[in-house]
Amino acid sequence: MKFSCEKSILQSAVTTAGRVVAPKSSIQALEGVLIEAERDGLRLSGYNLETGIITNIPADVAEEGAIVLSARLFGEILRRMPDDMVSIAADPSCSVHIQCGPTSFDIMGSSDEDFPELPSVSDGAGLTITQSDLRAMIGQTIFAVSDNESRPIHTGALFETDEENLTMVAVDGYRLALRREKLLSQERGSKLSFVVPGAALSEVEKICADSDEPVTVTQGDRHVTFEIGGTLLVARRLEGEFLNYRQTIPQNNAVVLEAEAADLQRSIDRASLIINEKLKSPLRCRFDDGSLSITSKTAIGSAFDVCPITGDGKGLEIGFNNRFLMDAVKAAPASRVRLELNTATSPCLILPQKGERDNFLYMVLPVRLRASE
Repeated sequence: MKFSCEKSILQSAVTTAGRVVAPKSSIQALEGVLIEAERDGLRLSGYNLETGIITNIPADVAEEGAIVLSARLFGEILRRMPDDMVSIAADPSCSVHIQCGPTSFDIMGSSDEDFPELPSVSDGAGLTITQSDLRAMIGQTIFAVSDNESRPIHTGALFETDEENLTMVAVDGYRLALRREKLLSQERGSKLSFVVPGAALSEVEKICADSDEPVTVTQGDRHVTFEIGGTLLVARRLEGEFLNYRQTIPQNNAVVLEAEAADLQRSIDRASLIINEKLKSPLRCRFDDGSLSITSKTAIGSAFDVCPITGDGKGLEIGFNNRFLMDAVKAAPASRVRLELNTATSPCLILPQKGERDNFLYMVLPVRLRASE
């Protein structure tokens, strides 16, 4: 194998493919990036048996071949090399010579035969959405993906489609995050429903650019792929019964209010200053006519703030975990939000204000308040 490639392009590709490389594995090849030199360029792959990334880049290939190189070492070598063309040659014994200007390295690689074959999804149903929309949807729901391995299905986010939209839902037992955006296209007559692991979605979010370029998502029997420009990410689908989230969302709530999202964030932030991991305490929220009072008390002291709202909360007092409430308010893609509540023991819904497009919903469960709090 022998090829040359611009350093910045090769370094970016190694970083992308290396995102899913196992830092330590009983299979040595899984700690590496598979580099395949073909007539039309390079294909770099990383795989941890759960998630794989394949990215394609242009290169001047003098001799075709394949080699597995340590992702960590190869990445560090490229990072420290001068900005110039990188030439790489590998012989049949897996000895690799890396040259860039006056700098050179000779390292040992591994045979490509040791690298596990990535699963392929070629005959599944697919959908297309813009990179910016998918990136925003992941970023605004992933905080609610569960890390509780006792319910593996909820360690991922649900993807559902109808005729025009993609809906993404994440739940962790304390909160629910829902985002909806229009599709660019979808196979006619197909309504998809599948769950993608949160770890894979984090990588998809990093690969997606803030652009209107398309992402093609294909659902297979056991895996799902995300095709983003010259990069393909393949992830194992999570199996099981996802929460029937529609039944958990309360309807016909008695208290409906509106507030500026930035005002809410500032008030929650101020009242949270005396709360930390060691000194946990709920926020006591009192919804009155035109105002939301937020109080917190810990061993450090107490904090109080008032946020202006539109509507009458009828004196409803309800407790919330400060971080859960802040995550939901910060994630809402709107400058002004609608709050719907019912009783001190029922969830709070955060929605678009009246008249706006129904493209997000966040639900935060309350915390029972004690008289001393």
